[in-house]
Amino acid sequence: MNDVLTLILGGGRGTRLFPLTHMRSKPAVPIGGKYRLIDIPISNCLHADLKRIFVLTQFNSASLNRHIAQTYRLDLFSDGFVEVLAAEQTPDNSDWFQGTADAVRQASRHFAGHDADYYLILAGDHLYRMDFTELIDAHIESQADITIAAQPVNAGDATQMGIFRFDALGHIAGFEEKPNAARLADMKSSATPGSPLHGLTADKPFVASMGIYVFSREVLLDILQQPGIDFGKEIIPAALGTLNVQSFLYRGYWADVGTIQAFYDANIQLTRRGAPFSFFHPHRPIYTHPRFLPATRTFDARIDTSIVAEGCYLDTCEIRDSVVGIRSRVGPGARIARTVLLGADVYQDERARDEVPLGIGANVVLDRVIVDKNACIADGVRLVNDSGVTHADGDGWYIRDGIIVVPKGAVVTSGVTT
Repeated sequence: MNDVLTLILGGGRGTRLFPLTHMRSKPAVPIGGKYRLIDIPISNCLHADLKRIFVLTQFNSASLNRHIAQTYRLDLFSDGFVEVLAAEQTPDNSDWFQGTADAVRQASRHFAGHDADYYLILAGDHLYRMDFTELIDAHIESQADITIAAQPVNAGDATQMGIFRFDALGHIAGFEEKPNAARLADMKSSATPGSPLHGLTADKPFVASMGIYVFSREVLLDILQQPGIDFGKEIIPAALGTLNVQSFLYRGYWADVGTIQAFYDANIQLTRRGAPFSFFHPHRPIYTHPRFLPATRTFDARIDTSIVAEGCYLDTCEIRDSVVGIRSRVGPGARIARTVLLGADVYQDERARDEVPLGIGANVVLDRVIVDKNACIADGVRLVNDSGVTHADGDGWYIRDGIIVVPKGAVVTSGVTT
């Protein structure tokens, strides 16, 4: 693992995750009550003893930079580091990152001098737990130039992902980014005995790229000298005819939480018994910023099928099928169902006389809502989307994919009902 250098892509503008990305980048979005999305790939790396990590950032990167600096301070007596490489103007290039490959190209002036035989390239906004040692070992054993982690998907997911086409021997014969329904018939893969695709099922006959790549050193540096701004759309399809490109089939849970619906579903799934992804792992915890918060305090609260992070104050309320983030305050009489509360960055001074205090007020009703950090919801507010609206903008709230989202720092005043 000392021969591997990791590059984590900080993502673009994240418009599909608006308004959660209005003030932050996608990898900085909180998840699971107390973590941030960037904690997932970094923790997977640390468990694989990959301790040389660059995070490439560009849009709304202040909170992400701060979180990385406060959280990942590695041993001073090793060469390990987690370092941010921010987009920058240089004498050679005055443009922002134009795509995934272009981001790596522009950052190469900083990482190419590091001793590394292999580069592991990851996205910063995916939810999964993977042993990267297996992926890198497979790359080395197959003498591949490029290895791409992939997983089986159904037809509905296939149109939103990069899909491989395999020949009868299980070798990659083609790759297409987000094929339409008409093209899917040509992209199906069959699991012949002894092929690398053994284990595919009839309900998931397509093999999709997970956006996780291993490049041999000289291959990546050579590719970066050629045209092409995106790995999925340009670099990988062009490499299939000239380089040894292998797939690594991963059958565990993996989710791209790049939309409001996907982010909401991933959080709510965490509350379920037998959830496909769990932060409860005996040997491979997900690391995050240590906050030294007090334990959660409740008074006459009813909580069912929910995750409640530390430092919360829950008073005579009902919470079910929900995620309650750090420092959340829920007032008496509140009823919260199928909701994701991202919590708060600070505690409000109890002597404050603000018109709408921080947190969830008394007798508030929330159903299928995402409440971002530091939001203030006044007493008696009702956010339930009774009419089933899929897209709308309101005063202190938005509706995306039918889910109500209260943005960071928003104030929802008394009398608001959706």
